Amino acid sequence: MKQRTLGPFTVSAIGLGAMPVSMNNDKTYPSHEDAVATVRAALDAGVTLVDTADIYAPSWDTMGHNEKIVADALGGWGGDRSSITVATKGGITRSEGEQWGRDGSIAYLRSAVEKSLRNLQVDVIDLYQYHRPDRWMVYGEVMENLKTLQQEGKIRAVGISNASVEEIEIAEQVLGEGNLTSVQNEFSPRHPGSFDELRYCAKRGIAFLPWSPLGGTGGGARAVGSRFAAFAEIGEAHGVSPQQVVLAWELSLSDTVIPIPGASRAASITDSAKAADLELSADELARCSAAVGIEV
Repeated sequence: MKQRTLGPFTVSAIGLGAMPVSMNNDKTYPSHEDAVATVRAALDAGVTLVDTADIYAPSWDTMGHNEKIVADALGGWGGDRSSITVATKGGITRSEGEQWGRDGSIAYLRSAVEKSLRNLQVDVIDLYQYHRPDRWMVYGEVMENLKTLQQEGKIRAVGISNASVEEIEIAEQVLGEGNLTSVQNEFSPRHPGSFDELRYCAKRGIAFLPWSPLGGTGGGARAVGSRFAAFAEIGEAHGVSPQQVVLAWELSLSDTVIPIPGASRAASITDSAKAADLELSADELARCSAAVGIEV
């Protein structure tokens, strides 16, 4: 597996988005054993970045569900645990009756971080990402709160998610030069709207983690080859899935890009991991960009 830089970490070029085993559009979930097996299949395929979040759970009263699966998968894995980087997220609230909200206060984030530490069974979180902006708070103040938690030794590296270019700039100013490790935004052929943020991160040397890089759990990932024929045609020429072509194309956009495709089955992430070694020609990459409507 080819490697890429994620702040202080060196990780696989393809990560695992663990969310689908705990929360997806179909609302059908594998057993705990099968979910653990999916995460381990990713690790066995060379994936060394696993992304989760406290809210990834089947219901409001099972928050931490996904983090616990990741912890169990790593706990019984036969490989080198120290080689795996685990990223989680916080800042979205979820309460009785499936009431959703945002909270970037220091009190809430400290509580969320401490719960994530317990769920992940670690003493420090590798990468903690602010999940979505709390529009009732000044963004810079939330970044100060994350900086405080980092200074307290609870977080090794700080990232942000679902952020605009302006918010990325604010995070850089508050955290200090080189201390914003990553930006995790939705980006795929179906949703190329974060390309400006991707390009900004590329210029600044900030890791950009596309979430739902294949189009999401609602069928977008499965249908990417039929919706965007270029990916299917190029995949057929190489004897690989359209999904592998999508991920290889995304990797080509910048060496700061680290896609984190989700998977609810071991076979899915095993296939996705192979994209790191898929070599596409300049013409093929241009066809992919044209199909999505992006000028590289």
